[in-house]
Amino acid sequence: MKMPVIKRLVETQTLEALVAAEEALLEEQEPAFEVEGEDEGEKLTHVFAAIFILNHMQEHGSQFKDALREYTKKVRVSIS
Repeated sequence: MKMPVIKRLVETQTLEALVAAEEALLEEQEPAFEVEGEDEGEKLTHVFAAIFILNHMQEHGSQFKDALREYTKKVRVSIS
């Protein structure tokens, strides 16, 4: 998971475009825009993180850094 890639997706893509990219990756297809990552799993992680962050920003009126912090908290909990 690379934070600069996630930030770039949040800044350049809409929620709808990210959801479409997630669906494309899950169907083993190429998304409509470039998603950086070493493999499909990393690309999917970047897209999923960007979706979570955009949703969090909209729902809570938060800034990117706060939404990113919430996402990383969830990741830490899920792997511990």
